[in-house]
Amino acid sequence: MSEQIESVEQNTKTESATLAISLTPKALETVRKMHVKEGLGPEQGLRIGVVGGGCSGFQYTLNFDLQKEGDTVTEIDGIKVLVDELSFPYMAGTTLDFVEGLHNAGFRFNNPRAGRVCGCGSSFSA
Repeated sequence: MSEQIESVEQNTKTESATLAISLTPKALETVRKMHVKEGLGPEQGLRIGVVGGGCSGFQYTLNFDLQKEGDTVTEIDGIKVLVDELSFPYMAGTTLDFVEGLHNAGFRFNNPRAGRVCGCGSSFSA
């Protein structure tokens, strides 16, 4: 019985992750290329989170990592996405994109929970 409850809780957590974050096709392509370039195995996922700091109060973080206890995990088109439980409430509805321009290129966060976004695009307030 406890295995069944644990399975239901895991499924709910995974389904919730789908609602929390999405990646555009360009972001998915870039993450895949970086994953291969760094020679990482399938156990390494893309960790997306927030930490205190930055010009506006919170700063986004991106790195490859192993799943940790408490993470919300989802797979988006073959990419494992990890969000820690403290970051999860700030990330709901966020879309990660990768943009290229004449002056710069990089990941951009479209976060509907951000009340104010810094000009750098990597920090926000909620």
